[in-house]
Amino acid sequence: MSPLGLSVIDFHVHLPVPWVGARRGGVRSGRPPAAQKVLADYGRERREQWRREWGFPAPEEGAAVAEEQAARWAQEIERHGLRAAVMVSGGGNEKLARLIEPYRGRMFGMAHHDLAAPGAGPELRRAVEEYGLAGLKIIAPSLRVGWDDPALEPVWDYCERRRLPLLIHFGWLGTGGGVVVHPNIDPLSIYETASRHPEMPIVVAHFGCGYWQQTLQLAWSCPNIHVDTSGSNQWARWLPEPLGLEDLFRRAYETIGPRRIVFGTDSSWFPRGFSSRYLEDQVLACRHLGFKEEDIGSIFGANAARLLGISP
Repeated sequence: MSPLGLSVIDFHVHLPVPWVGARRGGVRSGRPPAAQKVLADYGRERREQWRREWGFPAPEEGAAVAEEQAARWAQEIERHGLRAAVMVSGGGNEKLARLIEPYRGRMFGMAHHDLAAPGAGPELRRAVEEYGLAGLKIIAPSLRVGWDDPALEPVWDYCERRRLPLLIHFGWLGTGGGVVVHPNIDPLSIYETASRHPEMPIVVAHFGCGYWQQTLQLAWSCPNIHVDTSGSNQWARWLPEPLGLEDLFRRAYETIGPRRIVFGTDSSWFPRGFSSRYLEDQVLACRHLGFKEEDIGSIFGANAARLLGISP
């Protein structure tokens, strides 16, 4: 039990080990070296500014031992009184499954391989049925095919049959110099697929990350759409209309109710570890809005437990 009196499941954590598999797309790819340097420097400056604003320490330097990182995260779960944490990336499917195996029941993993690569469907089945992973993480702006590509239909059929949750990052990707244009970046791009597979649970990460209206439209139309609350959600600062954390929770609650809002932090590196600041701010927002404690319990733990098929 967390100090806030809630059984908390963090549905969005990255195990801080080298990324393998579905790579993050980026505007720097294919650019001349001079342009790549300008964009890289700009992104570094924006990340440092963001860390200063939030008071977050810089990530540790040097290669970390993967098993040690998993053990440190297990300690974070214990220290902060979390029910569980879901690792949405971690060095490839087989590696992630191996790393979290000693902490089964407290740490869950998601497949995160390239769905456009040959054998993506069998790899997902292997990740779920042999490795024991509990979902599928997709970064929409790095997916090299459309959602309606015939090659992906067996993947969606499998996910719907298994009620396997898909956590999808739509919207802006990265920091300064990041991705803002891509055929799959808008949550509405998955409308046909989502409506064709209405029992396939889809979780839109970061309140849609700049595509809030589209996220609400999609969730209003499709009963299988959930919204994940993870990250600093600073993208809201750059929208034309004022939009704060309470506004996001209020609109989500009004549109889809408390059972389709899923708490997450997007935590990853050390020494920060679990970003308790995000949890505290989000619980405060919900209590300021006067949400029932039962509904707050759903948002911060029970909904994720239902998606994972575990006891809250």
